[in-house]
Amino acid sequence: MHPGDVAPHGSAPAADVPGHLLTSGTWADVYALDDERVLRRYREGRDASPEVELLRHVRAHDFPAPDVLDAHGSDIVMNRLHGPTLLQALGAAEITLADAAQVLADLHHLLHDVPAPEGWGSATARDWPALAGGPVVVHLDLHPGNVVLTEHGPTLVDWANARAGHAELDVAVTALLVAEVAVDAGGDYSQAARALLAAFLHASQVSPRAAIDDAAGLRSVTPGLLAGERELVPRGAALVRSLLDLTGS
Repeated sequence: MHPGDVAPHGSAPAADVPGHLLTSGTWADVYALDDERVLRRYREGRDASPEVELLRHVRAHDFPAPDVLDAHGSDIVMNRLHGPTLLQALGAAEITLADAAQVLADLHHLLHDVPAPEGWGSATARDWPALAGGPVVVHLDLHPGNVVLTEHGPTLVDWANARAGHAELDVAVTALLVAEVAVDAGGDYSQAARALLAAFLHASQVSPRAAIDDAAGLRSVTPGLLAGERELVPRGAALVRSLLDLTGS
């Protein structure tokens, strides 16, 4: 989720939606039903069942993710999380870059201890057809905007891209997402993102080097990327490689 995906505070819903719009991302909108529940609704009738299956699977393995309370068709009702995102906490100087990097690395480590569901298939033609499966659950969108710092600890949200895969690719995608911010010369957070990236690569227990090209390939076909954003992908990949070379990872 990017800053532009966040609905303005107090936004009123349209007449046909169930509550206040909290966030709007590439695939889905999230509405507040009440203080305890949110509704995540996929647009264009996309089937939510793969996300529901993986969410229930990772929660059964005690991974910190939202609980699914109900689901049908394109809708998922989940418990509402309270707290700032890791991105918001960084912006407010409520957490250091080193600690934020450790949060990201720890979530990867915890998630990659979760085995892929038995019989889980590979990606569909709609979602990255070249992506094969793998032995563990991967999120493929783990970045500071998708981590909520609740009173119970960091919790990972937005599981639209999650599937079976390999830890190296998941770590590479996170590194590339941060690197794209770092190489954006016109961005307000480029310098901080570079420091966060270096700290994340140092903290990670898995080297993403072997999967950088695959991560860049996935990012280059991500729906919703503008031409200028797409141009950041190869530059971000080059930055990740250069930082790995410096550390010998």
